[in-house]
Amino acid sequence: MVDKRLMSNLGIETSLLGFGCMRFPTDSEGKINEQAAEKMLDDAIAAGVNYIDTAYPYHNGESEPFVGKVLDKYPRDSYFLATKLPCWLVESKEDAEKLFNSQLERLNKDYVDFYLLHSLNRGAWNKMKDLGVVEYCEKLKADGKIKYFGFSFHDSYEAFEEILTYRKWDFCQIQLNYMDVNEQAGIKGYELTEKLGVPLVVMEPVKGGSLAVLPEDITSEFKKFDADASTASWAFRWVGSLPNVKVILSGMSDESQVKDNLNTFSDFKPLTDEEKQAVERIADMLRARVNNGCTGCNYCMPCPAGVNIPYNFKIWNTYGMYENINSTKWQWSHDIDEAQKAKNCVSCGKCEKACPQKLHIRDDLKKLQRQLDVLCSK
Repeated sequence: MVDKRLMSNLGIETSLLGFGCMRFPTDSEGKINEQAAEKMLDDAIAAGVNYIDTAYPYHNGESEPFVGKVLDKYPRDSYFLATKLPCWLVESKEDAEKLFNSQLERLNKDYVDFYLLHSLNRGAWNKMKDLGVVEYCEKLKADGKIKYFGFSFHDSYEAFEEILTYRKWDFCQIQLNYMDVNEQAGIKGYELTEKLGVPLVVMEPVKGGSLAVLPEDITSEFKKFDADASTASWAFRWVGSLPNVKVILSGMSDESQVKDNLNTFSDFKPLTDEEKQAVERIADMLRARVNNGCTGCNYCMPCPAGVNIPYNFKIWNTYGMYENINSTKWQWSHDIDEAQKAKNCVSCGKCEKACPQKLHIRDDLKKLQRQLDVLCSK
């Protein structure tokens, strides 16, 4: 059975492994493969997973109804159901009320255990405060419609500190993995939750899959310690070695991932000091694989030709580190406009004069455009 952790402020025990319901297997039409996904959920629940995490937009709105239907088979007090208010759709307190009621209907449940303000940044947070949505969610809790109130987060540490210290939260959720200790809330955010006694749910422990399949030379470093352990298990164990992490979400998309995760989280073993040092060393090895030293400082911006220089380099450097072809193809095809790509550089040199790293930006832009175009044509 998977390990449990105590949320002492709430008096409950959650499974350290949480089932994230945003990456279910799909059929040829892009719909949830319900037979395969239901078996995955059933197997996880049978092994002791009791934290099930979904959200309004997952699988184009299909996740909540599907998850609710599967959970109908189980006693309501045998699991913790988490879902989220899509803050970007909220323009009034009435919108929040309509959305929440529709979520209860989609889930076919009388209440939600863990309810989150979804994907907060400073702007969304201020909006939720100004519209009275925070007070509305507090009323939902007082009325028994939700049991625990929290938020998920994507912004700077400073914004995280502002939100976390605003009120007494039941829990919160941040992105954290051994490569992103200084990104978003980061390890400083973790330390703040520990100091304030706010239980932490972690998303992206495997960095969207990038830490599950690593370049061969990196993988071989992990295999020196344990030839049978998956690279993903090292990422999970790194996060789970932090004591205030109470749930680690995994968006499992096939049965093999379920089995590997259940193996990792049954009789869970935090990293030893020697293993922690190894992970730090391997993280440094990955960072050393970047194609150039862009830090994303934005001193080169705005570009007169409209090129998003830092984001071009981010895609290129991420590929250099992880060699994740599918992820890179998606980013290059969907996450950046054609008008912002490196090919639009006019070689004026303004960026290089401003760059504190003294990078050869013009040459690198030409190089990355060629490399990523070839990669995406395969």
